[in-house]
Amino acid sequence: MVVVALHQIEFALGALIFAAITMSLTDLPLRVTLKRMAAMDGFIIVMLVMLPFTTPGTPMFSVLGAEASKEGLMHAILVGIRANAVVLMMLSLLSGMTPVTLGHTLYRLKCPPVLVHLMMFTVRYISVLHDEYHRLRMAMKLRGFKARNNAHTYRSFGYLFGMLVVRSLERAERVLEAMKCRGFSGHFPMIDDLAFKRRDGAFAVFFLALIIALVLMDRMYVVAY
Repeated sequence: MVVVALHQIEFALGALIFAAITMSLTDLPLRVTLKRMAAMDGFIIVMLVMLPFTTPGTPMFSVLGAEASKEGLMHAILVGIRANAVVLMMLSLLSGMTPVTLGHTLYRLKCPPVLVHLMMFTVRYISVLHDEYHRLRMAMKLRGFKARNNAHTYRSFGYLFGMLVVRSLERAERVLEAMKCRGFSGHFPMIDDLAFKRRDGAFAVFFLALIIALVLMDRMYVVAY
C-alpha cells in the first residue's frame, strides 16, 4: 500500500486513524481484529526493538552498553505505525469477502488465472488437509504411539507426513477428474453478479484523494524541513 511511502510519523498516524475509522464501519469484531494485529506485530517486534540500537544518530539511552539513537527510535515507531495501518486496512476491506468472491475479484483485475485458482483451491482444501492430518494422528495414538526423542518417533512422523502427501495427491487427482467430468474449462463461472455500484465509485474516489493528499503533504514536509 501507499502507506509504506510515508516518511513522517504524523501522516502515517493519520493513515492508521483512517484505517481504524474504516474498520469501525465494518462488522469486524474488535477482539478478533486486535488478536490478528498482535500476531502480525509479533513477527516484527524483534526488528522494531533492534532498530534504535542499529541505526546511527543522536544517542538517547543505553542498554548494557548498547546505545539507542533517536533516529532509530523514530524509524521503529514509523515502521510499526505503517505495518499496523496496512494490516488494519486490509482486514477492513477484505473481511467481508468470501474466498470465492476474492478469487473472482482478482480474476477480473487480470491477475494470472493460475495463481487465482491456486489461491481458491488452497483456501478450500487447507481445512480438509488439516482434518486428514488429525485423523492420521488419532490413528497413531490409538495404536499406542507416544512422541519421544528417538529414531522411532522421527521415523513415525516421516511416515505421517509422507502419507499426508500421498493422500493429498490422490485427493487432488480425484478432484481434477471430477472437475473435468463437469466441464471445467479453466475458469469458475460467476453465480453472483458483482456490479460496480455508485457507492463503490464514491469510496474509490475518496480513498484515492486521501492517499494523494497524505503523500503530497508528506513530500511537502520533507522538502520544507
